[in-house]
Amino acid sequence: MMSDGSQPKLFDAQPSSRSCAKGAALLVAFLFVGANACAFGQDHSVRATRQKAHTTWSDYGGSPDGTQYSALRQIDRSNVNKLVVAWTYSTGDDRKYSFNPLVVDGVMYVLAKKNSIIALDAATGRELWSHATDPNTTLITNRGINYWESADRSDRRLIFAINNYLQAIDARTGQSIVPFGANGRVDLRDGLGRDPKSLTLVQSYNPGRIFGDLLILGSATNEEYDSGPGDIRAYNVLTGKIAWTFHTIPHPGEVGYDTWPKDAWKTVGGANSWSGMALDEKRGLLFVPTASPKYNFYGGNRRGANLFGDCLVALDAHTGKLIWYFQMVHHDIWDYDNGTTPMLATVRHNGKLVDVVAQAGKVGFVWVFERETGKPLWPIEERPEPKSDVPGEETFPTQPFPSKPAPFARQAFTVDDLSPFLEPAEREQIRTQTLNARNHGLFTPPGLGDTVEMPGNNGGANFGGSAIDPTNGNLYVVSKDLPAMLRLTLAKEAVHVGSPEVQGRSIYEANCSLCHGNNLAGKPPAIPSLLDASSRLTSDRIQNVVRHGSGPMPSFSKLSDQDLNSLVAYLSRPDLAPASDSSVNAPVASSTSAASSTAHYKSGFGFMFANSGLPVIAPPWTSLTAYDLNSGTIRWKIPLGEVPELAAKGFKNTGSQFPKVNPVVTAGGLIFTGTRDRKVRAIDSATGKVLWESEVAAALEGMPAVYEVGGREYVVFCAAAQATTYTHSVPGHPASQAPIPGAYVAFALPRKHSK
Repeated sequence: MMSDGSQPKLFDAQPSSRSCAKGAALLVAFLFVGANACAFGQDHSVRATRQKAHTTWSDYGGSPDGTQYSALRQIDRSNVNKLVVAWTYSTGDDRKYSFNPLVVDGVMYVLAKKNSIIALDAATGRELWSHATDPNTTLITNRGINYWESADRSDRRLIFAINNYLQAIDARTGQSIVPFGANGRVDLRDGLGRDPKSLTLVQSYNPGRIFGDLLILGSATNEEYDSGPGDIRAYNVLTGKIAWTFHTIPHPGEVGYDTWPKDAWKTVGGANSWSGMALDEKRGLLFVPTASPKYNFYGGNRRGANLFGDCLVALDAHTGKLIWYFQMVHHDIWDYDNGTTPMLATVRHNGKLVDVVAQAGKVGFVWVFERETGKPLWPIEERPEPKSDVPGEETFPTQPFPSKPAPFARQAFTVDDLSPFLEPAEREQIRTQTLNARNHGLFTPPGLGDTVEMPGNNGGANFGGSAIDPTNGNLYVVSKDLPAMLRLTLAKEAVHVGSPEVQGRSIYEANCSLCHGNNLAGKPPAIPSLLDASSRLTSDRIQNVVRHGSGPMPSFSKLSDQDLNSLVAYLSRPDLAPASDSSVNAPVASSTSAASSTAHYKSGFGFMFANSGLPVIAPPWTSLTAYDLNSGTIRWKIPLGEVPELAAKGFKNTGSQFPKVNPVVTAGGLIFTGTRDRKVRAIDSATGKVLWESEVAAALEGMPAVYEVGGREYVVFCAAAQATTYTHSVPGHPASQAPIPGAYVAFALPRKHSK
């Protein structure tokens, strides 16, 4: 459908090259790949035909469609306040975990004990076996893993990735499956059209989707100019061989190739899918949300609309062939990823039942499409947006805005929105900075001076932040309001002169100072202080984080071993740091005349936190919004969570700070979720009223699992994250150094109520 609601533009199986700049026609494309493009598959998982839909939790997000929904209803509005702790299982270390457990045949699979995969009795929490991973593990699919079984159930596997290698183990014993790949491993860096040695980050923290005998994976390319491409790939679960690939940065002759510079696929990275994918098994349709191309905040090297960055892409799950797509952000220079799993449901629209897919992302919109065709349920308008004043940058002239539903996040930030919890001097400093910044709405291009970005590149909806009741079209979205202040500068070059410490300072200033500041102070809680890094972290740990990245921090793959050693040496001598500027986005002298498509402008992420560690915007900082997708209207909206120190003073409706919240909705009329205030809650899905809450020993990220064993329904939470209250965020505060008392905590009704 065109942006004004007219009839869709159709493409044949071999579309000719077209310019994306010629109009909105490329915003939604319907590619019919041969006569059988929509002849949906018959070999979908045997589990789907054997078990009642949404009553198990054997896939990440509960089911292949990723709806984060359970059809179990033993626990409901009338009895949820009677929940008790059924069992707990300690994670056995002080690492942070945000893992979504799987449950198959009464066995639960979790991540614990230094990233080991553990099998538990799902009714008691008793450990059955443990599969230890390499103690030097830096990366693992720590949000979830995949379960696969053969048709006769003689072969049952858990499949996951560690340090860019795909692996498989026997789900009954925990033993490695050596015939998988080469000696039990598949290198995810192979097959991307790049030198594998140049790619230090490929695997995503999310596990992908099982479809028949295929494991379909996205990736988590780093945030730098030298990122790898975000290809979507399907691997055979028995052999580990690649079955098909979809290029998110198109190759010659593919749809979207002309929306990039020539041969961009050889050098430009990103446009990857690091969040959850949704699978319509009956139709054989895979829905893939993609992220921004790289670099995040400057696109002089990638002029054009940049398909398939920031798209919802529908693929034939058998072959990887493109069915349709929609691009939410053209030529993204804001890091406005589609960061949540697409949600599948059936709604009543214009008097007819329609199977739909809904996508929420960082921008703050919910986009709703007919599942088979990609036709939007409500008109989408292309609006003109400001041009960039950065040399070499060519912003796309328009951006799409859905007419319905209304946004779930705040999309503007001005001095009228400043937090009441700011100290007077700091409030005035931020007020002055904001008044002087460029601030022209949602798509204000980052510039050489301060630029306001709202909802911010870490705002809006993020991983796992949506859940839906597929039977009635009620959608629930967790959102974060966190403005950013961006400023582009030409990247510095490190100077390799002097002692290791002095060279390390130059390397730090060239690669790290934009985020952590020239004085290493960072901006907690999102960007930690490095002033005491050498006392908290080993040299190996620092080097691993720098080389591979961690959370919002990108990897720096081009740094040599000598550079890393010099950087560690400098971090042990913070007295060498300049003491004049602690700003995360400190201005750096740069030339504005030498910019071109080869210039590397950079910016810190610019998260706007106060010195207290709280956001500078007025609360609520986290919200939960309920939509009725039948009508495209908001049913209710509530602050989600709180900051304990503020709650103790009577400020209870602030929402949690810097959340990573994954809700689960049930047929019992409940939404279960945990937050970083160390509380788990059950919320009435009809009204938003909190019906039950319980405090646990540690903060929570990630997604609970809902399952049934022996006629008893359980809800298990992974409580193993560092709380991010503002006292925890202050560098040197004892709470920021305290071990995480991590545990999996399962709740159920007392046995007399669970029959």
